[in-house]
Amino acid sequence: MIKTPVALYSSRIVSIRETIRKKKLDGFLVADMTNIRYLSGFTGSSGFLIVTAQDLFFITDFRYGEQSEKEVRGWDIIIEKGDRIETIRTLCRKAGIRKLGVESSVPYGFFRRLSGMKTGITAAEGIIEKLRLMKDVHEISIIREAVMRAEGAFLEVKPYIKPGVKEEAIAARLEAALKKKGCSRIPFDIIVASGPNSAMPHARPGEKRLNKGDTVIIDWGGEAGGYYSDMTRTFLLGGGSDAVRKKRLYNLVLTANKSTILRIAPGIESGLIDAAARDVISRAGYGEFFGHGTGHGVGMQVHESPRITWNHSAPVERNMVFTVEPGIYIPGLGGIRIEDMVVVEEKKAGVLTSLPKKLEIL
Repeated sequence: MIKTPVALYSSRIVSIRETIRKKKLDGFLVADMTNIRYLSGFTGSSGFLIVTAQDLFFITDFRYGEQSEKEVRGWDIIIEKGDRIETIRTLCRKAGIRKLGVESSVPYGFFRRLSGMKTGITAAEGIIEKLRLMKDVHEISIIREAVMRAEGAFLEVKPYIKPGVKEEAIAARLEAALKKKGCSRIPFDIIVASGPNSAMPHARPGEKRLNKGDTVIIDWGGEAGGYYSDMTRTFLLGGGSDAVRKKRLYNLVLTANKSTILRIAPGIESGLIDAAARDVISRAGYGEFFGHGTGHGVGMQVHESPRITWNHSAPVERNMVFTVEPGIYIPGLGGIRIEDMVVVEEKKAGVLTSLPKKLEIL
């Protein structure tokens, strides 16, 4: 099992405490399980944290008592009994918290109950998510491992991509290969979409059999140490009709993919990265067939910030990790998507994925 060094958790706590100080909060309540793992290393499914300038409270229930003792270091571990709001009220009183920040992602009903306490409650958005935007060296190393596992699994399955095989059979074989490579979970439902189905960006694999002349989109990811990878490759099965047009469309998407990666550097607006891909496809007359964003962040979640799209723009910074995935989807004909993962380096983008991108005709 890949473990995060204790020093990195300490560094993250220092950053959270500095944010709390700047926002003039006495404490901060963390309820999102991904953020809890990021700050404490806890991998269970129930719990919350309270961070103050002096205290670190980790609260969970009886089911996770033993697990938290093994995974959580440097926190006061408390096993809650009874009502959670009462537990929070008691800890606020104990720690002298008069103004408590709460993640804005908590359910409204829970926030309402918190607001009934004498402690002042303030919703705070994206505090930990902003920290998670920039990956440290350890995180990037784990993500590289998640990429390697995904690519290794795919190479084992690739020989089975041929006419007559069902989409769902390829997906099932790929999922089994990912687990064999050490992925403790599959980050998202694997997409295997062939022929007309490939014109749907998020098609679900079904009983359709691959046919000669089909474009075949395969979108999958791996996992390592709680971090994910996400990639897509498109293949063309030999034979059938429209081969010339499909090859031309593939090379257009490949040009958009490569041009976009070359455009990435620290400080560039994410909207300009999206435009780099969209302009290539639009100039060729296929803009209406590229309807999704060019990319998204990947880390402890397979879809997280930054967003690389036309309707949201912010500068990208060093050590951000995200996808570049332009595509063209034409109803009745099929679709093409080429997705890589990149990390923003000192002057350019480092490409984390390594599978070939030149069109392969299987």
